[in-house]
Amino acid sequence: MNTIHVAGGVGVADTAMASYDAALADANLHNYNLVAVSSVVPAEATVEAVEAVPDLGPAGNRLTVVEARRTVGPDDEVDFREGGRAGAEDAGSKRAPRRRPDVAAGLGWATGPGPGLFYEVTGEDPEAVRERIEAGLDSGGELRDWDLPDREVSVETAAAAPDRYTTAVVIAAYGESEPILPPSDA
Repeated sequence: MNTIHVAGGVGVADTAMASYDAALADANLHNYNLVAVSSVVPAEATVEAVEAVPDLGPAGNRLTVVEARRTVGPDDEVDFREGGRAGAEDAGSKRAPRRRPDVAAGLGWATGPGPGLFYEVTGEDPEAVRERIEAGLDSGGELRDWDLPDREVSVETAAAAPDRYTTAVVIAAYGESEPILPPSDA
């Protein structure tokens, strides 16, 4: 079967890696060794958005993926100014409170009569992520002179958890997993 499954997930934990692992678990991709590739969809593949990826083989196998991933931690804050210039005499009084950024990870795909493309974007604002995905798919299709009329976008978002790490992922998993080790001669 030549299906590429696209699923998203969110994880919150005490470390960045643990939050990533939890996000992978949310998409049912936590038991594979992920191998990232660039973003071309083979012509013979079908791309299918799913809530969680089905079982694609034994734990520990290698799985080819395209991944959008964003993690924020306890020290990540955004400082917004409400008017004035940075360094202006009254800038301190016009500073908004620091806040934790949201997480948004998005993956878009465009297909047509031949090969297609994935485009991954991360950020804080889901609408900005969607717009950048659409622009990236346009640019990639034009660069290759490919007709890509069929498009979809998947964006996973979360509010950052206080004092913890938060990760959002959207992953395209190519086909079935494969053994990472050669067969033993036992």
